[in-house]
Amino acid sequence: MDTPSQTASDTIPQLLAEYVSQLSTWRSERLQKLHNLIVANFPDTSLSMKYRMPTCALGDGWVALASQQSYLSLYTCAREHIQPYLDRHPSVKCGTGCLNFRDSDDIAFEDLRPVIASALKMRSR
Repeated sequence: MDTPSQTASDTIPQLLAEYVSQLSTWRSERLQKLHNLIVANFPDTSLSMKYRMPTCALGDGWVALASQQSYLSLYTCAREHIQPYLDRHPSVKCGTGCLNFRDSDDIAFEDLRPVIASALKMRSR
């Protein structure tokens, strides 16, 4: 179940705070929760802005977060990374290597762990 306010109060880096400051509270909390999930599982990631998106990198691996007009996106740039999530949640909108969550969608945050791990570990070898 999607309950972003439960962990959204965690301290976030200034760069991410600036990015989410212009979003609605709901979007801001969801994006922060995605970031917290990444950092909790991969504390050695570095955060930067690439293509105007907060991007978490580990070695050559990365995932990026973005707030689009109608949805929140998690970018990995490879279908193989997002496929396990799509297998469990086929109604989620997606691109070639990204998941797009509409504001009305529930996000199964725990099911995103393998997506993030695949994207960060695959390229960091």
